[in-house]
Amino acid sequence: MSVLIAAILGLIQGITEFLPISSSGHLAVMQNLFGMEEVDLFFDVLLHFATLVSICVFYRRDIAEMIKEVLGFFSDIRHPKPDEGKPKPARRLVLMIIIATLPLFLILPVKDSIYKLSNNTYFIGAAFLITGLILFLSDRMQNGRKNEKNMTVWDAVKIGACQAVATLPGISRSGSTITAGMAVGLNRTFAVKFSFLLSLPAVFAATIASLVDALKDGVDAERIPAYLIGMAVAGITGYFAIKLVRMLSQKGKFGKFCYYCFAVGILTIVLTIIR
Repeated sequence: MSVLIAAILGLIQGITEFLPISSSGHLAVMQNLFGMEEVDLFFDVLLHFATLVSICVFYRRDIAEMIKEVLGFFSDIRHPKPDEGKPKPARRLVLMIIIATLPLFLILPVKDSIYKLSNNTYFIGAAFLITGLILFLSDRMQNGRKNEKNMTVWDAVKIGACQAVATLPGISRSGSTITAGMAVGLNRTFAVKFSFLLSLPAVFAATIASLVDALKDGVDAERIPAYLIGMAVAGITGYFAIKLVRMLSQKGKFGKFCYYCFAVGILTIVLTIIR
């Protein structure tokens, strides 16, 4: 793998991972319709780790506060304090993320079936169209007032269910969860933040699991410079992609990506028919 190819793959990962256009869908289309070689597992793990880091950097203050509150929670168990009223916002945010992550466990029994859908470009094309419809509806929703202080458990469950559905190739995870957040009344800025913070547990767990398999296959030391370049490009691109999504959401233009998804969905179906 050349440094240029690694940089291009890093760019694609950074853009598609956070923009609401489905990274898994794009990867499946490129491999099935354009003959792109499958990215080696170790490099794929590194790219996902790089985008994971970009979330941590962008929301570093929120994550630091959440870690502090988790440690404080265990400290309170050991040394109970008098009732101080409602839990702090950061502690509630951790709880909401945990609850919203639980629906992913329902996917485990059917994960192999979902993986096989990556070879069905008719399905992927239709999924892109569904993502486009979801995004089209997002800009037509009112800006809510809920945040980590007052969102409910049921709100978290609904958003988590959408994240579980978004494991299907062609359905955008960020597009689905951000739109779901808006639908349940979250503030647009908080809906974006909750969506990206919600991705951390799932991506981290998947990265660790994949890393174990990748290390079993061995690592080509000659590719390490290319790997590092690809990671750097993915991380930097991912950071600015998050920034772009937040900005567009605040301006009520998050759904503009729907036209891109409609175009990709139609093109995918047409190319599948004529190939």
